[in-house]
Amino acid sequence: MPRAKSGPARRARQKKVLKQAKGYWGRRSKTFKNAQQSILNAADYEYRDRRDKKTAFRRLWIARINAASRQHGMSYSTFMHGLKQAGVELDRKVIADIAVRDEAGFEALVKAAKSA
Repeated sequence: MPRAKSGPARRARQKKVLKQAKGYWGRRSKTFKNAQQSILNAADYEYRDRRDKKTAFRRLWIARINAASRQHGMSYSTFMHGLKQAGVELDRKVIADIAVRDEAGFEALVKAAKSA
């Protein structure tokens, strides 16, 4: 009985992996073994970074709100506390967008935070 080497199935599987590794540097994109290892690591980073992206954006929004509120003579924490006391229910993403795009709107928020 002839020896079965799973030729077409193996070639298809390896082609799929090499296609995923397209664009990687050097051997990582050329050889199956290295490409497969790189893809596994990339999948780990991809999974982790989908979660880290949320943290990074929140950090960016806080930095923008802090910079804008300090221009109006308030710290970030007192500004956010004032907004909460005033009953303003905007999230940090929206407040940061207002701080960057709408100076008058942010000034109104600062007045609301100071009065509360």
